[in-house]
Amino acid sequence: MRLKRTFGAALAALVMTAAAGLANQGVTDSEIVLGEVEPLSGPPALLGVAHNLGVRLAIAEANGAGGVNGRRLRLVAEDDGYVSTRTIQSLRKLIAVDRVFALTAVSGSGQAIAALPVLEQSGIPAMIPIGPVTQLYEPPRPNVFVLGQAYDEGVRQLALYLADKYPGKKWGIVTQDDDYGVAVREGFNRARREKNMQVVFESVYRRGQQDFSSEMLRAKEAGVEVFIAGGIISENVAMLKEMEKLGIKPVTGIFWPGRVEAVLKLIGPASDGLYAVDYVAPLASAAGQRFMELARKHLNDREVQQINRYTMTGYASTRVLIAAIQRCGRQLTWACAIAELGKTRELDLGVMAPVSFGERERFSNQRVNIMRADFPNLTFRPVD
Repeated sequence: MRLKRTFGAALAALVMTAAAGLANQGVTDSEIVLGEVEPLSGPPALLGVAHNLGVRLAIAEANGAGGVNGRRLRLVAEDDGYVSTRTIQSLRKLIAVDRVFALTAVSGSGQAIAALPVLEQSGIPAMIPIGPVTQLYEPPRPNVFVLGQAYDEGVRQLALYLADKYPGKKWGIVTQDDDYGVAVREGFNRARREKNMQVVFESVYRRGQQDFSSEMLRAKEAGVEVFIAGGIISENVAMLKEMEKLGIKPVTGIFWPGRVEAVLKLIGPASDGLYAVDYVAPLASAAGQRFMELARKHLNDREVQQINRYTMTGYASTRVLIAAIQRCGRQLTWACAIAELGKTRELDLGVMAPVSFGERERFSNQRVNIMRADFPNLTFRPVD
């Protein structure tokens, strides 16, 4: 009951903001301005640039069909370098200086958590598709919509699948020393209790670490047969490379933040057969191929080469936002966009299971799928 009262009070405050005329920013007779923050430089740019392409693809598709209720969409993107202080600075600029109408992304999980006070205070409609973690939707904030699946549940589903596929094996896991790592460990430990898994090796590494020789040697000495690589991109690459040097190849699972085709190329042949979990379709699937056909119509050849799973999440999330804006008609306000986002039901976007939110539900809770790496073709394919 208290949660409902809090949510209702926050929603009422947003309505008052709209009445004060503050919620019409970013909208003219001919244009709607959207904004986003993501890492567009440094190693995390592999994710941020791909996501930005997905948002731009959704916008190009809408503009190509005549815009939204007679208005064209324009995107302002800010690079935070995956640094929380820069995320907050960029958000303030987008809201107060660029005066965007809505946000299509708020960087990674840790950055989005740090930015929550800014989002709540402003009341701007905000989509969060890059780093969906529990802290972003529990408790729900009226103007913050999280599309995807929680990190802990994704890891849980991956571990449950592997436990059933490879029963009675010795397990190991390496995770990061931040909110991302906490979520990975929580999901793994839930599966561990459910399946009574025999875990013989656990380690937590510091964020940014690149040398995993010590951890992988200890995993070898412990006799690890099933391994969860709980890094993102460079960390998982380093772990798999080190295992290859040591001559060991346990059954290995990775998580969707690092489930990109570039990882297979970086790891090399040792990546073949790698398990992964995700809520977006692999590019090699029929849905993935249809998505690539759409991308080729609106993106140049270089941009198409940069597409990965984050392009799909950016595209899907922005499609949800555009659909809500469309339903508002010409009288577009924050209050209307937020209300219409909350009415999203079973919206089929072609790259994941249909998306739904609710009157007080701000998490889409996407269904996940298990897939395996196909190194010769540098792709992932759904398991049978």
